[in-house]
Amino acid sequence: MQTINIHEAKTNLSRLVEQAANGEPFVIAKAGRPMVKVVAIDQPSADQMQRLGFMEGEFSVPDDFDTMGSEEINVLFGV
Repeated sequence: MQTINIHEAKTNLSRLVEQAANGEPFVIAKAGRPMVKVVAIDQPSADQMQRLGFMEGEFSVPDDFDTMGSEEINVLFGV
């Protein structure tokens, strides 16, 4: 695994990130001391992705949802 000093990493960040995304991780070091490891993020599989509507049919929203509690709120704020 390649170790890059922080100055070189700042100078060549785009190239280094592209390499990491292609499966070539690297380490960024400061004064010769390893600080962080840069690796590609794995794409979630189809069964790991959450979909909109996954709670459909599990609960219902009242018709007056946008006005619920308005009387109490008005009293609290002195309206």
